[in-house]
Amino acid sequence: MILNFFDQFMSPMYLGIPLIALALALPWVLYPTPSPQWVNNRLMTLQSWFFNRFTHQLLTPLNQPGHKWALLLTSLMTLLITLNVLGLLPYTFTPTTQLSLNLGLAVPLWLATVIIGMRNQPTHSLAHLLPEGSPTPLIPVLIIIETVSLLIRPLALGVRLTANLTAGHLLIQLVATATITLLPIMPTIAFLTTGLLFFLTLLEVAVAMIQAYVLVLLLSLYLQENV
Repeated sequence: MILNFFDQFMSPMYLGIPLIALALALPWVLYPTPSPQWVNNRLMTLQSWFFNRFTHQLLTPLNQPGHKWALLLTSLMTLLITLNVLGLLPYTFTPTTQLSLNLGLAVPLWLATVIIGMRNQPTHSLAHLLPEGSPTPLIPVLIIIETVSLLIRPLALGVRLTANLTAGHLLIQLVATATITLLPIMPTIAFLTTGLLFFLTLLEVAVAMIQAYVLVLLLSLYLQENV
């Protein structure tokens, strides 16, 4: 029997119904609901501290109109981190390894930043397509290049997240398969690969959180250009 390592990225089905919607809704069940009481428990205090620090770090470079995106960007960050980390657990599915989902998140948000810029300050937004002091013969070429780079931004956002998570999951599965295969043959090498697997898992947890932060940070930078 030949194992297909890409089967882990297929959306699980139950009675012909894809369970990706359940996987997307599960993270919100894990977070406690804020309480109107004056004194919160430790978990609520830690959660509030994390949200406050992240929001402050993310929105400090933005001007006042950009602060309206605080709730959206913080919610997106929380969703992506939770989905990425939960996908590292055994017998789970990571929805963010699907390029369609990542593009479905990246394209509308990127398009919203572009539309806001074109509506509020069209001259300033269009000025990004042509660097100041460009030679006259190169103006058409530079405009085309800058337009292509602008249109490729959402694709880069989705592909970056998908590629990093997919590569990490595949590497962990390859090392785990090698460990199981080597265990009855060469136990010493198997123990070494087990240590490597442990460090790879820690690295993948860090990558899962960093990639979620990078996607939201790039969106905030795109927003900064247009507000």
